[in-house]
Amino acid sequence: MATLRKRNGKWQVQVRRQGFPVQTRSFHSKAAASEWARTVERQHDRHELGPDRKTLKSITLADLVTRYRNEVVPKKKGSAVETILLNRFLRYPICQKTLYELSTADFAAYRDQRLKEPKYRSNKPVTAKSLKRELSPLSHMFRHALVEWEIPLENPLEGLKLQVADNKRERRLRSGELERLLEATKKCKNGLVAPIILFALETAMRRGEMLSVQFRHIDFERHSLVIPETKSGYSRMIPLTVGAVTILAALRPGAAKPTDLAFPITPVAMRLQWDRLTKRAQIDDLNFHDLRHEAISRLFELGLSIPEVASISGHRTPQMLFRYAHANQEAVRAKLIGMKQGDLKTIQRKVVPDEALTGSQ
Repeated sequence: MATLRKRNGKWQVQVRRQGFPVQTRSFHSKAAASEWARTVERQHDRHELGPDRKTLKSITLADLVTRYRNEVVPKKKGSAVETILLNRFLRYPICQKTLYELSTADFAAYRDQRLKEPKYRSNKPVTAKSLKRELSPLSHMFRHALVEWEIPLENPLEGLKLQVADNKRERRLRSGELERLLEATKKCKNGLVAPIILFALETAMRRGEMLSVQFRHIDFERHSLVIPETKSGYSRMIPLTVGAVTILAALRPGAAKPTDLAFPITPVAMRLQWDRLTKRAQIDDLNFHDLRHEAISRLFELGLSIPEVASISGHRTPQMLFRYAHANQEAVRAKLIGMKQGDLKTIQRKVVPDEALTGSQ
């Protein structure tokens, strides 16, 4: 904010902005003083002036992360996961640096250290893709601090190089795996595990969406389900198969309230149940989210069009949808082997003219 006053025959202007040093200058005319004040304020708005060293030296990265964790993260959907990530990040020495000292080189050293460490509950090293997800809330934190808290700092993560390989999953259920999973659920203490697995294959819903379903969201007569809030922030209504309706009807008690959860189990409990289940069934490298891949791929194999599948899965673009759709290679090979000999000759004639085939004989 600029303040103008006349002193000793001159106009003195002073510009104050939180996080920036106070700037003062004198002019012979009020118009010149006002113009200079507007120029400095525009430079402040465009972040063209250097920050106040005193302000940045008084705040450590740990202070910033703690404030972000306590004030901003609780309002997010994935607050539980982000809180765990930030609490772990606070244990690293980089958090003891002040914002004035912090640079991209510090995060480069942190990156190199993390990529050498094993994953949680695993002997495999942290991948670049996993690290990118860990750094995402920190990058948002720096932008939030600049805009909302008016802390004049640059985002040191913008220049950080992190090459992420496109290792998209194409994991589908193999022959006999579903039967082994369902057989293993008989030893689960929670009887909801098997219905959740089957419901995921019937609807292609995400785990969080399924565990948030309330009976008021279900229309048993029209065989439809409303998902009020999805991962992308949009609501959607999906049609339910006979199998999905049967599962929900079996779970609905006689005195169920509309707000009762169809699957009353927490995400953490379901994740632990899944880990034990796959280990008991002796199935490696199968995530719960792979059931969504399987369900979407089955929808395409049933002959549904891209818009029809997208209306069920909730994907906004075909590119996003195709990342989750993978053809069953055994089914493809069976179709190729089952082609009639006449069809093969027709294809051959389109590639090689009849005259060429006759001449070769």
